[in-house]
Amino acid sequence: MAEEVQSRARRSSPTERPVALITGASSGIGLATATRLADAGWQTLLSGTDRARLDAIAERTGGRALPEDLSKPDGPARLAEAALAETGRVDALIASAGLGWRGPFAETPSDTLDRMIEVNLAAPLRLVRLLLPGMLERRRGRIVLVGSMAGQVGVREESGYAATKGGLAMFAESLWYELRGTGVGVRLVLPGAVDTPFFDRRGTPYQRERPRPVSAERVADAVVATITTGRDRLYVPHWLGFPARIHGVAPGVFRRIASRFG
Repeated sequence: MAEEVQSRARRSSPTERPVALITGASSGIGLATATRLADAGWQTLLSGTDRARLDAIAERTGGRALPEDLSKPDGPARLAEAALAETGRVDALIASAGLGWRGPFAETPSDTLDRMIEVNLAAPLRLVRLLLPGMLERRRGRIVLVGSMAGQVGVREESGYAATKGGLAMFAESLWYELRGTGVGVRLVLPGAVDTPFFDRRGTPYQRERPRPVSAERVADAVVATITTGRDRLYVPHWLGFPARIHGVAPGVFRRIASRFG
């Protein structure tokens, strides 16, 4: 399948406008990012599982709906093939689709854990594997991975989710070293709590008084900034970089503070 996707990319004619493939585009960060990029003149390929919402967003933004279930192991390959068949190339991959669950790890439903691993971690890796060769051949492209602070410092009763986002962060870090000088950039966006349907879908509402959730539009602004500037890692809001640094240099101190304040 990977060889077929890459061959299709070489045969297809490119479009004039830059092309962005956005996963999780039917709501939240993905939707906000699609809107921002469309306003900036990008051609957007919108992926998600809600066909009706994707069609409505595509009509509003001038994008193209490519519904796909990334929880299926062959979902990323089907999506990459559909994207390249539509436009001939992908200049920016924005992997913003994500699932969560909160509760004791021993009580995590097995199917929920499997879906988190597939959507949050495996699907971005598979999509990058399929789309990266074309970017390298053209010597330009952007891979934007939407991670989470949970993947940087860990969060009580979100072990499975934090593990998937931590894996995504290490993938971004390793790939950044590998792609230096190739013209292809790797970007990692690290939001804290975001005001999206994510918490409703995970089954537990956001319960902390602080930090307050930021808007999806604020995260989308960071995503667009990583594409158009040289910054390869952005925290949203920016001050979250401070606790991440404390965790890095003094993990014991960080754990004591986090245990006290929850």
